[in-house]
Amino acid sequence: MIFRAVRDGRPYPEHNLTLKQWAEIPPRPLRLDQLITTKRELALDKLLAEDSTFYGDLFPHVVQWNGGLYLEDGLHRALRAALQQRNQIHARVFVFTGPVD
Repeated sequence: MIFRAVRDGRPYPEHNLTLKQWAEIPPRPLRLDQLITTKRELALDKLLAEDSTFYGDLFPHVVQWNGGLYLEDGLHRALRAALQQRNQIHARVFVFTGPVD
């Protein structure tokens, strides 16, 4: 399997990060087989939304929570990397300890 697990939905509470706050997190390399997806399928309406990484951020958004690395946004980038036979991507990782105010 490409990813550690594929699930539908986020198991963690809402973190309230804005796109600007995500942009302040430096990207780091992650292996695809460490990631748990939060989407089972790639929906075009979500992919093309204004707050999607498709148009904005070049790096996927990952939430580290309870020992897991959850791919929150950027599934299309991770799948592209896998199709190109790459086993890692650079992503912004937010270490979740509680909602951001």
